[in-house]
Amino acid sequence: MTGTFDFNNDSHRRYNPLTDSWVLVSPHRTQRPWQGQQEKTSADGLPEYDPTCYLCPGNVRATGPVNPKYESTFVFVNDYAAVKVDQPPYEQSGADDDDLKSRLLQAQGTRGTCFVICFSPKHNVTLPLMSVAEIENVLDTWTALYEKMKTETTFRYLQIFENKGAVMGCSNPHPHCQAWCTENLPSEPAKEFTSLRSYKAQHGTCLLCDYAIVEQQDPIRIVIQNESFIALVPFWAVWPFETLILAKSHTASLVDFSPKQKTDLADLVQKLTIRYDNLFQTSFPYSMGLHQAPINPLQDESQLAHFHMHFYPPLLRGATVRKFLVGFEMLGEPQRDLTAEQAADRIRAVEEVHYLLK
Repeated sequence: MTGTFDFNNDSHRRYNPLTDSWVLVSPHRTQRPWQGQQEKTSADGLPEYDPTCYLCPGNVRATGPVNPKYESTFVFVNDYAAVKVDQPPYEQSGADDDDLKSRLLQAQGTRGTCFVICFSPKHNVTLPLMSVAEIENVLDTWTALYEKMKTETTFRYLQIFENKGAVMGCSNPHPHCQAWCTENLPSEPAKEFTSLRSYKAQHGTCLLCDYAIVEQQDPIRIVIQNESFIALVPFWAVWPFETLILAKSHTASLVDFSPKQKTDLADLVQKLTIRYDNLFQTSFPYSMGLHQAPINPLQDESQLAHFHMHFYPPLLRGATVRKFLVGFEMLGEPQRDLTAEQAADRIRAVEEVHYLLK
């Protein structure tokens, strides 16, 4: 075959150095007709207070406790926590590398605690509809919880994440996120620390610091940035409009932020999520999570950690068409039809004023 390779039209693989994995990019497939499942769009016009909502101020939760009439953020231990503080210890008996059963059927007991963090007393807002100051309050709440878990527990990691929208499995539209604190380092941040450690050993520098430099040199994948942070579609993105918020300086965790960094992050989160909503004029669903230093780090983890946030939104072609990771994606490797550069260009092109506020 003759001609020049075209990243916007020809199939290729892209390497993710954070997780030591590859993604297949097939940009020519964006032209295929769609006759698959179409999702329902989330309804606008929710009330500011819903008497049936388990998270609204003053309401009774499913297990009986009554929420206080909070006026800002509100944190409580999840009534249906995924991990428990008190449970019997478990140690696998008869561990023997020569025994196939103990070699292949491994299990660990794990303890921890889970929290729900309400962003606002208002039932009808989301991050893009909140002010920068209100989002700063959320960051302060995350930071306080991080410090509390670091001081009061021996748990290893606090994973803060938000599932937004019914299509992402969120069962309550009230603005909230979760934080799971576990005595083990979860698999995804563990993979990142392995890659960060390997890169540092080989090159003597931070992988994410170097990546921030590369992206700023040729900002075709940068959606928006300010003095402290970059929001970009990563070169190796899997989800169609996946983004990464990356600290420009080597900052390990929320507790290391300066007041300027905190304000800049709140501002960037607001602007990025507004662009998401404006892209298809819908309350854009996603899973979002923070990756930062463990609350009780081991070895070199505090030095290796570089604060960043992942946004994984599923929408593909519009408000009702989503991307599914099935078939080759589950059995071979992740695959996407839209290049990172094309996705960044589309997110950049929308306005920064929320479509509901025009």
